[in-house]
Formats: sequence, structure tokens, C-alpha cells
Amino acid sequence: MISVVIPTLNAAATLPRCLAALTPATAEGLVTEMVVVDAGSADPTREVAKAAGATVLTMLGGRGPQLAAGCARATAPWLLALHADTVLRPGWEAAVAEHTATRPDAAGWFRLRFDDASLAADAWSLGVGLRARLGMPYGDQGLLISRGLYDAVGGYRPLPLMEDVDLARRLGRRRLVGLRAEALTDASKYRRDGWLVRSARNCALVARYLAGADPNALAERYE
Repeated sequence: MISVVIPTLNAAATLPRCLAALTPATAEGLVTEMVVVDAGSADPTREVAKAAGATVLTMLGGRGPQLAAGCARATAPWLLALHADTVLRPGWEAAVAEHTATRPDAAGWFRLRFDDASLAADAWSLGVGLRARLGMPYGDQGLLISRGLYDAVGGYRPLPLMEDVDLARRLGRRRLVGLRAEALTDASKYRRDGWLVRSARNCALVARYLAGADPNALAERYE
């Protein structure tokens, strides 16, 4: 039913947990394929992916080109784009199966939680949920989309940054729905930079993109 597409870059520390959460669904036949698209990792990311049974591709240029290449290679009628530091929480299979059976006309996103017990993490999770309900889920929330809808809206464009925002805008709010399942994501960058600083920086980059800034320039700023 589903091809899972995961863009990676030096993700050997987080990828095992991401892939392990997919194992039950792979055994049940819900996930028929895992496609890991690596951007030239210097760590054992590719070996980790191969050991888990994933198809491994190489594509440089950022997550946009990686996701576009992975989705083009994928063969299942549904696609699930995941970041390598995102772990789907137990029970996600039922929510995904329900969506694939009833909503081929819409893409689904997961409720986001951070692997951090602080009040700041809880507050930001609520903010992420509100933003997603307004029609702008980010890539760390995952995206479940039928091949037909993906092709109809033009799929991921080869942008070095903001590929998730770009696709969400083309889908539109009415074709984006929340799934009854959670995704846990790595909060290390927020702990390192500070929750307010990191969040403000991300919001500023999105605002500049929506105002017409060049994604290539934004990618350099992001790095």
C-alpha cells in the first residue's frame, strides 16, 4: 500500500529509531517499500538503511531534490514522506490505514511531539498543531499522500529548502487533514539554540519565503 520516502544526511544516530517504528507495518504489508535518499553522508547512514531493507538512492541539493527523487522511485499507490529524526508513535498504522481507505482526495499529517519534557516543548507542539490546521504542516510532521493526488499537484519541487511549505500551499487547506496519530521528533536543535530563538528563526525564514525570497538564498541562511 505505502512507500515510505526518507531523505537523509548524516542521520546514522536517528535513522534506526525511525526505521524501527516502521517494522510492524512492513511485516503486516501496510508498508511495502522504504526508500532512503541520501545526500552524501559521511557517517554510516547508508549502511543503516540497507541493513533495514531499504532501497538507498543518492541525491544532492537538499530535501526537495531528495524527496522528489525518492517519490519518483517509489512504486506503491500511497507515499509517506518522513524525516530521519521522526519516529511514528505506536498505533499510527490504524490511523494511516483509515486515511488510505477513506481520503484519497487529501494528504494527511501527524500530530507532532518533541522528545523533550519541557513546558516550552509542549507549548511549541500546540503551536505546530495550530499552524498545521491552518494548512501549513512542515516536513517533520510527515506527509501521507496518494500517488494520484501527488502527481496532480506536481509533487515535490527540487527546492533546497521550503519544499514542504511549497507542496502544502499547492495542496491547500482543504486537502490537508490531521491524522489520529503522533510523530515524535528530535528536539536537540531547539535545546541547542533555545526554543524561542530557533522558533523565531524558522518563522522568519518561512515569512521571507512566502514574501518571495529565493529558496537558494534561504537555504544558505539556514545552514
